[in-house]
Amino acid sequence: MTAYLAGLFLGFSLIIAIGAQNAFVLRQGLRREHVFAVCLVCSLSDAVLIACGVSGLGFITQRLRWLEPVMRYGGAAFLFAYSVRSAMAALWSDGSLLPSAVAASTLRATLVTCFAFTWLNPHVYLDTVMLLGSVSTQYAGQRLSFALGAMTASFLFFFALGYGARFLRPLFAKAASWRVLDAAVAIVMAIIGLNLLI
Repeated sequence: MTAYLAGLFLGFSLIIAIGAQNAFVLRQGLRREHVFAVCLVCSLSDAVLIACGVSGLGFITQRLRWLEPVMRYGGAAFLFAYSVRSAMAALWSDGSLLPSAVAASTLRATLVTCFAFTWLNPHVYLDTVMLLGSVSTQYAGQRLSFALGAMTASFLFFFALGYGARFLRPLFAKAASWRVLDAAVAIVMAIIGLNLLI
């Protein structure tokens, strides 16, 4: 139980920071659009990466030196593109940003974006594969419990964020609130992208 709780709390501490993936899940929750699928993809992706880290894959990725710059520049390009898209929505959108008036994205397009936010972000690998993987070595014989704790944190967080966003819907009944959210998302994405390059 000690290893499970350690994984749970460490998992929460790593995932709770505002980032591109969390902002995307929040937006989908506010729009009530493909929420279950998005939360499930994020949670299962984290679970796969945590399992890889705990099983020792982090040591292998350290030896593949070419992988890090590919992920870094690819992730930065994706984040900058999404930042520009969000900035344009913040500057030139009108009442169409109201949840009831926004054209729904297809499930396929939503999942492609979700996978990109998850798998093109090098920070995800640092947190799940490298950091959680290295910390799990402190729990010899209990690494599975540690991994399950970290995976539980991901499932709880993403589903709480996605479905808890509905309580913020009255605030986002105004188009101005969506503009503020889009502007905040654009800034966050740009900062994360710059951090990847720096």
